[in-house]
Amino acid sequence: MQPKLLLNEHQIDILLNRLACQLIEKHQDFLNTVLVGLQPRGSFVLDRLIVLLKKNYGVSEVAFGKLDTTFFRDDFRRSDKPHAANTMQMNVLVEDKCVVFIDDVLYTGRSIRAALTAIESFGRPKEIELLTLIDRRFSRHLPIQPDYVGRQIDSLQNDKVEVNWKELTNEDAVYLIKETL
Repeated sequence: MQPKLLLNEHQIDILLNRLACQLIEKHQDFLNTVLVGLQPRGSFVLDRLIVLLKKNYGVSEVAFGKLDTTFFRDDFRRSDKPHAANTMQMNVLVEDKCVVFIDDVLYTGRSIRAALTAIESFGRPKEIELLTLIDRRFSRHLPIQPDYVGRQIDSLQNDKVEVNWKELTNEDAVYLIKETL
């Protein structure tokens, strides 16, 4: 089946600007906030948000990191093929800070559960929030909900949401790929 376009480049830009504004409303000067992109795909959302915060909204300093949760996942040993870790860029302590996890798609919640465990290696956050570009709201396996959402979508369990970034595919777009029977 042909992928269905959910968001084009312009719509993604609007959502990212809205999410940046919501972060500013809550965190203002970002002095006690650390933005953490979940590797690999959350790092693209993080990078875009940092550019917007600095360029469009005058936020001068934003502490951030890129967290790899590969070996913290509960399905880590359930695959026949070996897992490859992503680059971890956590040069910041999160002790007593508000941490905002950033990911592209919230699906089952298992990546977020892994991130909750992984972040402990970098201190004990005062608070943890979740920002996601796409929330597949009826697909949760764990009781995890985002604090900041670009767009909620309803899809069948076996459908796939694919987020494309210019850095990887030469286009910014979000597609829904329906299950084929």
